[in-house]
Amino acid sequence: MTSFSEPILRHLKAIYEELGETSASSEPVSFDKFLGDVTSTAYDAMAPLVCDESYPISNYFISSSHNTYLSGNQLYGRASTDAYKNVLTRGCRCVEIDVWDGEDDSSSSSASSDDEQAEGDHKEGRFRKLRGRFKRELGLGAKGKPKVDSRADSPPTDATEYTMPTPWRSQSRRTEPVVLHGHTATREVPFRQVCETIGRYAFQTTDLPLIVSLEIHTCPEQQKIMVEIMKGLWKDCLVDRSPSDELNTPLPSLASLRRKILIKVKYSPPQATSARTKHDARMESAAQQASAGVSSDEETQLETKQKKSCIIDALSSMGVYTRACHFKNFDQPGKRPAGQHISRNYYAEHTDLYRRSYDPYACVRLVGEEAQRDTRARSFSSVSTQQNPAVFWRQGVQIVALNWQSKDEANQLNEAMFAGTGGWVLKTEGYRAENISSAQSAAAKRATLDLKIEFLAGQNLYFISDGNEQKRFRPQIKCELHVERSEERQRGKIPEGGKTKEGELKRKIESEKATADPDFGRHVVEFYDVKGVVPELSFVRVKVISEDTFGRDKLAFWACFRLDRLQEGYRLMRLHDVSGELSPDAVLLVRVRKDLSFDDKVQ
Repeated sequence: MTSFSEPILRHLKAIYEELGETSASSEPVSFDKFLGDVTSTAYDAMAPLVCDESYPISNYFISSSHNTYLSGNQLYGRASTDAYKNVLTRGCRCVEIDVWDGEDDSSSSSASSDDEQAEGDHKEGRFRKLRGRFKRELGLGAKGKPKVDSRADSPPTDATEYTMPTPWRSQSRRTEPVVLHGHTATREVPFRQVCETIGRYAFQTTDLPLIVSLEIHTCPEQQKIMVEIMKGLWKDCLVDRSPSDELNTPLPSLASLRRKILIKVKYSPPQATSARTKHDARMESAAQQASAGVSSDEETQLETKQKKSCIIDALSSMGVYTRACHFKNFDQPGKRPAGQHISRNYYAEHTDLYRRSYDPYACVRLVGEEAQRDTRARSFSSVSTQQNPAVFWRQGVQIVALNWQSKDEANQLNEAMFAGTGGWVLKTEGYRAENISSAQSAAAKRATLDLKIEFLAGQNLYFISDGNEQKRFRPQIKCELHVERSEERQRGKIPEGGKTKEGELKRKIESEKATADPDFGRHVVEFYDVKGVVPELSFVRVKVISEDTFGRDKLAFWACFRLDRLQEGYRLMRLHDVSGELSPDAVLLVRVRKDLSFDDKVQ
């Protein structure tokens, strides 16, 4: 930022004079020098965060995405390598790939181009019918209903990225795995191209380790191809096999895994793989003997399902430190396979465990206590949800996987947690493996908070219309405080069922007129006597909104801060636009006063 609006300059002049009167410095600073300091990062409202990378990797929160491959609509958009480029360059450190069998090409090599074109038209027709059914069932695009973003449905412009309906083939002309959202009308993208994009952008923004979470829906033959592709493209970045005695091998430190790719994949013990193969053989024999009572199509489907249920050893063994296993209850740890693993819970399952458990401190107990036992600091925990990520972070969940395609409250909180970091944030002390607590309420120090934010002026606050035109409006500021509720930490139900809603506490101000450069007249919003606050797991969200003729809020800009990183004093709040991008010119000039009174009795 090189210049300021007239209202901001007027306030900065008053601040300069105020600071000059109170300064103990013998050498006065010129106003131009003062403005230069303000335009630098020294006056940012967001404090930098220095991360200690010496801890085992189970002691960090990790910036994560869910259904990473999708761009646009979740039901009938398309998988895209651009989606991986987007999240990786924005600091995401855990990406997901849903892998399925590529289509077999039953036509002979001598098939005519007319036949190939007809087959392509047939596949495209089937896709359009399926997509149309989803749109009709959801009422999307119908008259009087919200229109679907045309960019989600438009055909790709880069022919090198997208090859549907013809199956992707390597130079050997074999069928290779594809990536798509299963059981929907989303279009696919070749697994090989996804891996190439990940390899290209994995460490462009940060060199901290990247976790690739694989959802396997492929047959053993296609799994072998997956292994070949990943090892071929990522060979210099993959983690070497851990020692044979994995049971007593602690997790490595974060610093030791720089520029490494960790594969998160379902663990399948070699003996289990062997037993499964024998079981499949018996089932196949029995199916052949009873073929009179089972159709050939049904038999084929049964065999395919059985084959896909098994993860081959070559793929399973790539899960070094990040083996995936499903978490069912708190009695499960002793029954798990030995070695490192990530325990995965979907949102509904996790909240149900939270309600039923005698110990609401679910994932902290999972990550901490089991990690501490027998020096095995190896447990991860994850949840896939578009709910309130702060609720799960406060339970110690490391990987809260969000759909980055949306720019909703969940992603704004995620931005606040990981802003300016390499996507790995060290947990507060009570949430680490060596400091295990028996309950969430005892895991961190809590404080009573008094927070005052004085809004002086704003700059370049335009509302971007659907036609990408900048329109002036009467800016309103909504300030929200996202904190842990008492019932959340005292073994009660998760507030709002874990859904992301407006902050638990909120205040609102507005400018006197429609302008892009408003003067807010030093209006103050205050949150007074807020008890039980954990600064590292609480968030302040500021939204610049426009109110339409029907009284509905329309978001124009936003900023979100982890409470401990919101700096006091006169500050510039740099704003994100509705697309999630940090605006180069839109800012708020504020004064922050924050008082945290820590008391061991505050619960």
